[in-house]
Amino acid sequence: MEDQDFMSVAIALAKAGVEQGLGGPFGAVVVKDGVIIGRGQNRVLADADPTAHAEVVAIRDACAHLGSFQLDGCTLYTSCEPCPMCLGAIYWARPARMVYACTRHDASAVGFDDGMIYEELNRPMEERRIPTQQCMRNESLKAMELWARKTDKTEY
Repeated sequence: MEDQDFMSVAIALAKAGVEQGLGGPFGAVVVKDGVIIGRGQNRVLADADPTAHAEVVAIRDACAHLGSFQLDGCTLYTSCEPCPMCLGAIYWARPARMVYACTRHDASAVGFDDGMIYEELNRPMEERRIPTQQCMRNESLKAMELWARKTDKTEY
């Protein structure tokens, strides 16, 4: 199978998700060695979960299949350029590559505008839309110190 074949599956998942009322028009698949090992549709509405984007659902499915938190040697196909949250999840999962169909501008044209998030990330914390404050840093540093001292940790 080629990129177009796997992308066709991601796009079919996006269409089916809309028809089933699961959420927005987004689908994704994760492929390893020519086999789909993870599938995802936007399930924000179905699961009442703002993090249930197609890419995140597909990553979770693929990682469960592999028994790993990383997607070494995998390709993620997504029907649309990932939002900032999904892009972060993709980078943490570390696939070998990603292929997308629609752009974020295409998504914006039908009501899925993540431009505000990109803008927010470039603003200083005190200028962001959601008021944010720091609290109990010294106490929380104790958990960081525990991690730093842990000799049997799995780095990621």
